[in-house]
Amino acid sequence: MKIYLVRHGQTTGDIEDRYGGDYDDELTEKGALGAKELAGMLVGKGIKTIYSSPRKRALTTAQIIGEKIKAPVKIVDNLRERNNYGVLTGLTKSEAALKFPFDVKELETGVNHKVKLSERFDAFKERVLGAFRTIVNDSEEDIAIVTHAGPIRRIVEEHIKKKISKIEDCAHIVLEQSSAEYSLLDSKGVEFG
Repeated sequence: MKIYLVRHGQTTGDIEDRYGGDYDDELTEKGALGAKELAGMLVGKGIKTIYSSPRKRALTTAQIIGEKIKAPVKIVDNLRERNNYGVLTGLTKSEAALKFPFDVKELETGVNHKVKLSERFDAFKERVLGAFRTIVNDSEEDIAIVTHAGPIRRIVEEHIKKKISKIEDCAHIVLEQSSAEYSLLDSKGVEFG
């Protein structure tokens, strides 16, 4: 079985310099165009079902792909991005620096920071990996998972033991599952290292 891990397109939060994470922003025109281009690349790949994060940017990307390749889209809540920014979520970075300077500084401590109202890294990782296991165990045919950079990183690190140093908008990674083993078949818009 092949699994296409897909990152959503460019968002309004990206161009407005906002703290994203679990922020529910929309695709920009460029983001929607990128999703359409990606959908064209996925035609004929045999994807039978698309699983998507419920966040608008991922769901819209999944719907664009689903319409083009004629595959249904199923929403999986636990594929959403980490609420990494807590009280900073949705604020522009300049607003956040004025309102919550301690929390902005706290982000510098790494993935296990203690920003107010943020999701703990271990809880996020387990949530995403649990959703991935459930999806894969319930699937027999090739699938796509449309989600965010954080969940894709967790899945790749866990299952093919590679770190992602950069992942672009509308990037995709193709994994193949054989028994309980995963192998990397292809990637576009992703740098490992």
